[in-house]
Formats: sequence, structure tokens, C-alpha cells
Amino acid sequence: MTSVANLTAPAVQEAEQYTAHNYHPLPVVIAEAEGAWVTDVDGRRYLDCLAGYSALNFGHRHPALIAAAHEQLDRVTLTSRAFLHDQFGPFCRELARLAGKDLVLPMNSGAEAVETAIKVSRKWGYKVKGVPDGRATIIVADGNFHGRTTTIVSFSTDPEARADYGPYTPGFVVVPYGDLDALAAAIDDTTVAVLLEPIQGEAGVLVPPRGYLPGVRRLCTERGVLFVADEIQSGLGRTGATFACDDEQVVPDMYVLGKALGGGIVPVSAVAANREILGVLRPGEHGSTFGGNPLACAVARAVIGLLETGEPQARAREVGARLHERLAGLVGQGLTAVRGRGLWAGIDIDPALMTGREASVRLMARGVLAKDTHGSTLRLAPPLVVTAEEIDVAVDALAEVLRSAA
Repeated sequence: MTSVANLTAPAVQEAEQYTAHNYHPLPVVIAEAEGAWVTDVDGRRYLDCLAGYSALNFGHRHPALIAAAHEQLDRVTLTSRAFLHDQFGPFCRELARLAGKDLVLPMNSGAEAVETAIKVSRKWGYKVKGVPDGRATIIVADGNFHGRTTTIVSFSTDPEARADYGPYTPGFVVVPYGDLDALAAAIDDTTVAVLLEPIQGEAGVLVPPRGYLPGVRRLCTERGVLFVADEIQSGLGRTGATFACDDEQVVPDMYVLGKALGGGIVPVSAVAANREILGVLRPGEHGSTFGGNPLACAVARAVIGLLETGEPQARAREVGARLHERLAGLVGQGLTAVRGRGLWAGIDIDPALMTGREASVRLMARGVLAKDTHGSTLRLAPPLVVTAEEIDVAVDALAEVLRSAA
């Protein structure tokens, strides 16, 4: 095996030299991966506890997903939406069935799906609700993360995501996350939608108070407003259910999906809603050359097939219980709080000990990859194929990091 750090340093330097610095990655250069594990260019193995921000819910190179990709690569990969292909109709039907909706509109990135939801909500507001043209507003929550387009960062409350990208797109009202009274007060005759993450991921895996999501559903129904659930990170098994909204038996008017839908192989996103909502679109009014391409549909169909068994969701619940039980034991021993659901946890480290970035670097040295957010908060989101024993590896490494800094 090549000596440690023999190939890593020049690879990191090359990336630094030729890449715009819009990310601050850990100094690890991954060359191979399988399941919950990755291997760097120097042969070091790491337990992946980020899973591509939940894009890798089913692990690296899941056999069923790789097989679907290989088979489709030998047939056809792109037609554009100017033509139909044999994977398109089945994908839309199967995803609509999974979401319990009539129609699906496929795109590529999560941000594209959010933009689609915004456009559809506004058009629905004008064509169905009767809001005067150009007056539609959408209510969002502070601490949100829905993507990085100019429209989306216009309603971000994160200075890093928003600063220096103005002029900003109007038409959004920001209310405190988890506050039903504030939401009720913000809805008026111009409101066409409430756009929320059922669990806020980038904010540090913030779970709203029990009863909040049902309350949002009730308000939207009473006031004639669409409830749009951004399940890009929280959906498709991560929390122990197909959708995070399922935990409180809440059905939004529109699901926004992405990340795990592409199985960690290709970018796939979509919105799913009933005909009276998505039916407002007409040919030429919205689209994407690569959205719903054959390769993406073939992989996503395999993802849907895995979810239809219920096994990934059950695993997230069962192994996630182990994760949260172990993490709870570290509160007061370097951790100040733990939040989350299923195989998803936001961990607040005592800022007197270290930052989240420092904790990530120290975990990396112990063979565990995680990612910080907002100062001293770490996020753990291992693939759903992770075992209880591998969870113990991760939490034991975190415990060592905390002890060494005490």
C-alpha cells in the first residue's frame, strides 16, 4: 500500500489551485467506495457518516442501483423531453404512487425542484386561487436551506448563503420555524404557498415541535394555501419513514424530492402533486433538457423499488435508535445537545472544547467522515445500509475526540 499522505497532499493542492473556493472540504481525497465505507488515494478507509448530504441513502455503489445504471448505459442515456423514452412513463407512475400523488415533474438538482415548486405555486395562485398578477407571496421559515439559486438565496436567513448576491427576488415572507401563531399571522390574500423543510437539515437537523406540521397542514387547508414540503434531505428513508411528514401522518400538497432519488449515481429531482396543482403547466412554460432522462429514470426506478420494500425505512428506524441512544450518553460529556430522527443527527459540541470543523478533522484522523455546520454543530447522516456495529465505531470515535479535548 502506498504510504499515507503520499498522494493526498498533491491531490489537495491541485484542487486548491484550479477550483473556485466555494467549498471548504476536509483534506481527504476519495478514490473508491462501497456500502458505508470509502477509501482514499493512499488506501486509508473511512466510515462515511455524511452520505453525500443524504444523496447516498442506500450506500455507495448499491448493487441494484449500479445494475440499473449499467443496463441503461448500454441502451440509451438521453433523448431530451422532445421525445418520450421507455423509462419515463414508468418512473413518473411509480414515483407518483410512492408519494400518493397524481403527477410528477422530474428535474435534476434539488434547487431546480425547489424552483419548480415556486413557479408552480405562483402559477396555481394566479390561475386557480385568483391572486392578482405579480402579487403572489410564499411563506418560508428562518434557518431554511432550499438551494443556492438567486431566487432561493433571496429568502435565506444565512448570511454566508445570501450576502453579495442581490438584488434579491421579492415575494417571500420569512417566519420563525416551528411557530404556528407567526405562520397564521403571516398568511394573507396574496399567500399562495408555505414552503418548509419538515426537518431543517443545514440548520443543524432541527426537528420542529410535535404538532407543528399537522398545524401547518390545517392552516393551509383552512386558508386555501398550498403546503409544499421540501423533503430533499429528509425524504426517501432518512428519518425511518418514506417521508419525514409521515411521522405525524401529514400529507403536503406538493413534495419536493431529490438527492437520494438518484441513488448517489446521477442527479435526479422531482416535484409530486395532484393534477389540480401540477396541471396548471402547459407545454413550453417550464422544462429541462436533462430532466427525466433515461439514465436518471432507470436509476430512480431502482431507488423506488428499494423503498417499496420498506426495508431501508425499517433499518433507519432500528439502527437510528442505536445512534441516538449512544449519542444521548455523550450529552454532558462534551456534547450539549443531540437532535434528529432515524439515521440523522445534529450534534452540538461544547464550544469551549472545539468547533465543528475541528471535530470533523479529528474524526477524520480516526477514520470517520462527518461535516460541521454553524460553528460547533456536527451532522451525522450515515447511509441506511450502516450496521449497529458501524454506528458504534462512529460514536466511539466521537467519544475519543471529546475526551481528548476535555
